[in-house]
Amino acid sequence: MGENRWTFRKPYDLRERLLEFGAAIVRVSQFLHAQGGIAAELSGQVVRSGTSAGANYEEADDGSSNRDTLAKLKIVLRELKETRFRLRVARAGGLLTCEHDPVIAESDELVRIVAVLIRRRSNKSRTIES
Repeated sequence: MGENRWTFRKPYDLRERLLEFGAAIVRVSQFLHAQGGIAAELSGQVVRSGTSAGANYEEADDGSSNRDTLAKLKIVLRELKETRFRLRVARAGGLLTCEHDPVIAESDELVRIVAVLIRRRSNKSRTIES
């Protein structure tokens, strides 16, 4: 993270990038939790899915087969999409401000990156099986 707590450094290594995203999600969740009832409920959901993406990527890295790795990458993608959706709901509901938009933008970018990884691995698996 840079000088602003919502600005991302965007390291090349996806593992590091997901770690930074997870740390930002923790800070967003702390902010949400302080906003009251509904926001506090949403904060728990955001922290679970937002930090789960990095943890599942760690597992995918050690997949026992191409199929196992692909399945775990799909879980990473689902968790990132869930996080992105909940962040957008919080923003649309006025619980997050424009100051938090870089976190939402980072979730968008991570979804695109992981989707590409899945497509490439799926194509690779089909080529190997042929």
